[in-house]
Amino acid sequence: MRNLGFLIVFFAALNVVSCEKKTEDSVKIGGIFPLSGDVAVYGVDCRNGITLAIEEINARGGVLGKTIELIAEDDEGAPEKTVNAYKKLVAKDGVNMIIGSLTSGCTIAITSLAQAQKIVQIAPAATNPSVTLAGDFIFRACYTDPFQGGVGGLFASQHLNAGSAAVLYDISNDYSTGLMDNFVKAFTREGGVIVASESYNKGDVDFNAQITKIKAANPDVVYLPDYYSTVSLIAKQLRSQGVNAPIAGADGWDGLTENAGDEALNGFYSNHYAPDSTDQKVIDFVNAYKARFNNSSPTSFAALGYDSAYLLYDAIVKAGGAKDSTAIKNALAGTDGQYLTGDLSFDENRNPIKSAVMLEIVKGEDGKLKTIYKATVNP
Repeated sequence: MRNLGFLIVFFAALNVVSCEKKTEDSVKIGGIFPLSGDVAVYGVDCRNGITLAIEEINARGGVLGKTIELIAEDDEGAPEKTVNAYKKLVAKDGVNMIIGSLTSGCTIAITSLAQAQKIVQIAPAATNPSVTLAGDFIFRACYTDPFQGGVGGLFASQHLNAGSAAVLYDISNDYSTGLMDNFVKAFTREGGVIVASESYNKGDVDFNAQITKIKAANPDVVYLPDYYSTVSLIAKQLRSQGVNAPIAGADGWDGLTENAGDEALNGFYSNHYAPDSTDQKVIDFVNAYKARFNNSSPTSFAALGYDSAYLLYDAIVKAGGAKDSTAIKNALAGTDGQYLTGDLSFDENRNPIKSAVMLEIVKGEDGKLKTIYKATVNP
């Protein structure tokens, strides 16, 4: 029995050593995404972009000789579930780096926790300006709502030659109201006039009363700062009432081409990259993504996820390892390089300094909707 007890202890010790070795051989990165729910297309695409980047990195030998492992959690686009996912990743999985979440509300739900616990957090697509204000461990890969709202206003004035505009937005959504505010500021600064300003609440499906007022105002452009599922409903009702003016929006429109019909034509939106760019980085990424994910076209969320993974990779290399989150944070703050979504560095609030592109929704030769590059805008 004594020998049996010794063997049990011996093999238990071997198991501990084995587990420790396994942990040492990989760098764990946490990911929080809406993999189900209303905006699941964003989360799935973002996770796919990160997965592609990590597979590329690991195929080249990993980071400093260690493979990277993504531990992905689904928050369903609900802030309380984002908090639960964060706590699980930090307490159970032991991560000190997190990419996510996707929407601003979910991301903001964990920024204070990440800052207090010195967890490096990169928000791929959360555009609310307050996201990074929690502290110096919080970064984002995308530009902010004030930036892209302003881009929309300048584009409408300078590229669509619009002198008047109507705005229709979700009054209960910070993303939507933030974009609307900054569109109005930029558009009116350029000499434009807002002839109708209408709002609705999350979950509304009938917008005909607001559209009747918009039609009467006869705007040169209608700005719709919301997510693709709502925008598709509004666009159908706009067109059915005879409002044929150009419609414009922001990165929440990503996914609209797969979830709308001809009502989305004559539509334009600000985004983080153009899939039809002739830049070799973009060409290689689009080809690799399609080959890896059943020929599906990568949205900006995939591109931003891809960049987020490479931002962490570069920071780990500069920091000399993945254990010290403070060193990683400091290395990340000094970023200055070429990434998929542009030449990128961070300002004092850890927001990226880069330009935005405007995409146009058109119909391809196969009859399906697609986006094409329209313009680059720098407010």
